[in-house]
Amino acid sequence: MYYPTYQYHYHYPYYMNYLNAPMYGWNYWGYNQSPMFREMELKDQGKNPFVIDINEATKQNRTFRTAIWTGDHFQVTLMSLLPGEDIGLEMHSDVDQFLRLEQGYGVVQMGNSKNQLDFVREVRDDYAIVIPAGTWHNLTNVGNVPLKLYSIYAPPNHPFGTVHKTKKIAMEAEEHH
Repeated sequence: MYYPTYQYHYHYPYYMNYLNAPMYGWNYWGYNQSPMFREMELKDQGKNPFVIDINEATKQNRTFRTAIWTGDHFQVTLMSLLPGEDIGLEMHSDVDQFLRLEQGYGVVQMGNSKNQLDFVREVRDDYAIVIPAGTWHNLTNVGNVPLKLYSIYAPPNHPFGTVHKTKKIAMEAEEHH
């Protein structure tokens, strides 16, 4: 059924911004169509105030792991797992972790010991995974496109400015950390 726009007390949000000016260069889904649009620079912003389109940044990321914000109490990292690649079986004794998938398909495994990962779930884009401190876990990309996700660690788990282009580089860095 059609409802004329004059019946609403607010402006249709996809066509107007807060100044009631048309949002030129933006389409219905919010993607910038402007010729001025360019990829975001994905680097650690430290403890500075920060706003980002996390969905677009996550999909744009091409590294195994890149920290984009590291504070005193939590950290945000972007990850990209190639088809067949996994994060690697790990456990953080004092770090709670939140994962949000933005693209792809995977299988997450969790358990109280590395030999007993009895919690197994299939996951895909728009799924969230919560990993309590002290839980062994792994996430494997079982799809045919890169699995794109972001992770929130509380407290931070990686040094400020962490960028691991590949899983191999990440594993070597973890050995030295």
